[in-house]
Amino acid sequence: MKSELIQPTHLARKAIVYIRQSTPAQVVSNQESLRLQYALMQRARDLGWREADVDVIDADLGLSGASAVQRQGFKELTARVSLSEVGLILSLDVTRLARNCSDWYPLLDICGLRNCLIADRDGVYDPGSPNGRLLLGLKGTISELELHTIRSRLTAGLLAKAARGELALTLPVGLTRVSGDLVVKDADVEVQERLRLVFQSFLRLRTAAKVMRMFNAQGLDLPRRDRHGDLRWTRASVSAVIAILKNPAYAGAFVYGRRQASAVTSRTGRAMKRPRPMQEWRFVVKDRYPAYIDWATYEKIRSILSDNRAEYMRNKTRGAPRDGDMLLHGIVWCGRCGHKMFVRYKGGGEYVCNHLHTQRAAPVCQHIRADVVDNTVAQAFLAALAPAEIEALSQAHRARQKANRELRSAAEQQVERKRYQAALAERQYNKVDPDNRLVASELERRWEAALIELKMAEEALARRREQPSAAPAVIGKILTDKIVALSGRLPDLWHAPTTSDAQRKALLRCLIDKVVLERGAHDVATARVIWRGGAVSELTVKLAVARLTALTRGAEMRERVIALARADMPDEEIAALLTSEGHRSPTCAERVLPVTVRRIRQQAGLGPRTPRSRWRHSSDLLGIHALARRLNIPAKWLYSQIRTGCLLIDRQPTGAYLFEDTEAVIQAIRNLRDRTVDRIDLRPHQPNYTGYQHA
Repeated sequence: MKSELIQPTHLARKAIVYIRQSTPAQVVSNQESLRLQYALMQRARDLGWREADVDVIDADLGLSGASAVQRQGFKELTARVSLSEVGLILSLDVTRLARNCSDWYPLLDICGLRNCLIADRDGVYDPGSPNGRLLLGLKGTISELELHTIRSRLTAGLLAKAARGELALTLPVGLTRVSGDLVVKDADVEVQERLRLVFQSFLRLRTAAKVMRMFNAQGLDLPRRDRHGDLRWTRASVSAVIAILKNPAYAGAFVYGRRQASAVTSRTGRAMKRPRPMQEWRFVVKDRYPAYIDWATYEKIRSILSDNRAEYMRNKTRGAPRDGDMLLHGIVWCGRCGHKMFVRYKGGGEYVCNHLHTQRAAPVCQHIRADVVDNTVAQAFLAALAPAEIEALSQAHRARQKANRELRSAAEQQVERKRYQAALAERQYNKVDPDNRLVASELERRWEAALIELKMAEEALARRREQPSAAPAVIGKILTDKIVALSGRLPDLWHAPTTSDAQRKALLRCLIDKVVLERGAHDVATARVIWRGGAVSELTVKLAVARLTALTRGAEMRERVIALARADMPDEEIAALLTSEGHRSPTCAERVLPVTVRRIRQQAGLGPRTPRSRWRHSSDLLGIHALARRLNIPAKWLYSQIRTGCLLIDRQPTGAYLFEDTEAVIQAIRNLRDRTVDRIDLRPHQPNYTGYQHA
């Protein structure tokens, strides 16, 4: 039945049938609606259009009408109407054209301007007339409200199921949904053990990058799911490790609302989603899935990952320990303004608080030399750790044993899996018809590739088994006695060249949460060490200055030097006495140097004098040169052994090295000279200071 609104000018143009369904599932399942929309072509012919003048736009099948950003068919329709090519738009109802008034009303404006009619199953409308625009506007508003109503109903049901933890979300690898809502661990034991190894390795190494490098170095792959949901073993990457560590499903928790839409849109026009903090997750139902780790461990992992992010000003995190001379990088704060301090390696290394300078062009708050602060904090750390040194060594030994067993088990499981894959490829090749060369050649290639992977895995496992096994996890009495004899060696390990800067920083952060620095007088700074657990220690850091008058007790030390010099005391003895009284040289924070005493004496006009002896010591001790003469060896060789760490001996406050004049000491140095031992330790604080390690 024709409408009186249709004029010859309309019939001279095209009639366009616009077809759309909201989701791909509707396109597949709701075929009746699709047939009704394509039947509109017949209605266009009934209204007077020729079959050749009826076009169909169905490019938007499977796309929602809530927005026109992704709908290329709707954009094509609008463009053709604006070019006066269209006389009639047919749609089953206006909800097919748009469910958003911001898209609907511009289309009505263009149709009214270009004299284009709009028709649905109820009738034909002229957007250029008041009545037509009123009816179409009401339909568009109802369509938009209907979308909101549908969404509200669906969202309410979804949130109700999510609050109970019954919403069927996509499960990560290692968890499988069976019998409806029942979730169990993957039946593949290798998948389970590999996931446990990821968590245990991270708790030991504390960075995702180190876990990734360890897995790749050991030739261990990670289980992942492809876009079809099938299990695949892929090379470890940082993103894959972090995805496993951050997924709360491995802690047995159902979580809904981990991400939220942001105002930023992607290039496709869709709203970007950013992760929410844990405390803002919408629904958290614990003990919903079988767990690989407990919830407390999961929170600890998230805390470590967050702390590893080097965003000092915004998130106030410390960053992962990295190489670099600055020991307190990432954990040092300014005691004046409360902001984090940066590191500046230029000029020997400093901790600088320039936050206010960069934000408000204010002067630099403070800057302190890094070496003296690092040494002071390191000494406090070693002193705090000394009582637990033996237990820490035992725990580290047990942890290393456990890690080696887990890595060997993972390698054995991987060999078993590759052996099965090779056998499966062989069976598939044997079943194929030899005349079907296209299939047979591909199966042969897969079989050969599986055999090559199996051989590589077996060789890696054989190399691991050939490595010497570590000592048993239980430390026996003899080994315990040796460990007791080695107590106090932690400073040696700390300063050893084999210990990297990143390892020192990681050790330091095990006990220290942050260090607050505040510079006081010219030669003194305060380091407030905040330990894990909340305990606070106040440390005084002695800074190097350029002159004696800059020292807090400089005038007192000058008067004391002059008085002792007039009493005819040698410079070395004066320096040792002043050091015991707590004085120090301007450029040396630990002691008073004899050169400082000599300079003060000469400035006071007391004149030069010949010291009684360069090093004054008791007769039962031998200096470097006296020992060299006794053993008939060069003194330079002794200095070289001390410098390289082969000969360990404490330096006296005067700066001299003194040896006990005993047969045990003489014989130990002879053995070192003859290369029958690699190293001797003559430090008095050791229980067996003449003990040495055989080559």
